[in-house]
Amino acid sequence: MALINALIAFMAPLPSIFFYIYFLSHHQTHHLLSPLWNWCYNHPLILANTLFFLNIDVGFWLISLLQSSNWMIDLYWTVIPVLLVHYFGSHPDAEYNSWRSTLVVVLTWVWAIRLTHNYFRREKWQWGAREDWRFTDMAQQHGQNWWWVSFFGVYLIQQVFLFGVCLPLYIVHSVNKPLNIWDVIALVVCVCGIVYAYFADTQLHTFVSKNEKLKEEGKAMVPNLDEGLWYYSRHPNYFGEQLWWWGLAIFGWNLGGRWVFVGALINTLCLAYVTTLVEKRMLKQEYRVDAYKMYQETTSVWVPWFKSSPKLLPKEKDS
Repeated sequence: MALINALIAFMAPLPSIFFYIYFLSHHQTHHLLSPLWNWCYNHPLILANTLFFLNIDVGFWLISLLQSSNWMIDLYWTVIPVLLVHYFGSHPDAEYNSWRSTLVVVLTWVWAIRLTHNYFRREKWQWGAREDWRFTDMAQQHGQNWWWVSFFGVYLIQQVFLFGVCLPLYIVHSVNKPLNIWDVIALVVCVCGIVYAYFADTQLHTFVSKNEKLKEEGKAMVPNLDEGLWYYSRHPNYFGEQLWWWGLAIFGWNLGGRWVFVGALINTLCLAYVTTLVEKRMLKQEYRVDAYKMYQETTSVWVPWFKSSPKLLPKEKDS
């Protein structure tokens, strides 16, 4: 099954890729499809959204119905930005500073490789072994309606989020302006985000692996990760990920896209909601309830900060 899932994952985006390659090689020729090629040439952003809707929203959704699993959209969250940055850079109507373009392309690849590595490491190097637990919970909530609700709640919403946060990639390949100090600031923020998230996820992976080994040996598991970057905030991996997207937004803002922060802001608000879901899930595990409540009281949510003093219970105050 893993091999079949790998083949599906590699083949799934091919319709859009083949269509775009055909467009690049034929858009200057005059024939029956010239009106279509002219439209594709003049509307790069709409074309990208159309291909996403047909190939990802509809295509991936149909595959999920056949497999009864939404695993693939999780993997492609790391792949689609790479496809988009090359799409925007290779579009015939693109105009950009080659140094800035190269910088953003390299950064996007590094970010994608890091996140893809973390995805497969978490999934024990298996293809499609399971879907995101949040989708499983949503499926239980919606019951028989999940087959159509999933189209909107899993796929269409991903298009809104991904194009929102990836708009800076479009702006970078739409404006030709010399590099300046803001590009350096954006670079530093992006790199800090990638590195910070990498170390946070690595520390989390080590902690989970040790707990799995303790469970196999019948020993008591450690209730909470409270060291390394996780000593200074409860979700340092989320903080690093947000640094990456806000750094990318600075690239777009620097080129006149005053509204590009909206995408990063919406993504941040969404992740804030996901944070509440994760913490509720943590508190449902009996062996870690007390330790995690104390962790919540003393440790910052995202932004790394110093520990605060735990709140004392009335009995403790009296004593």
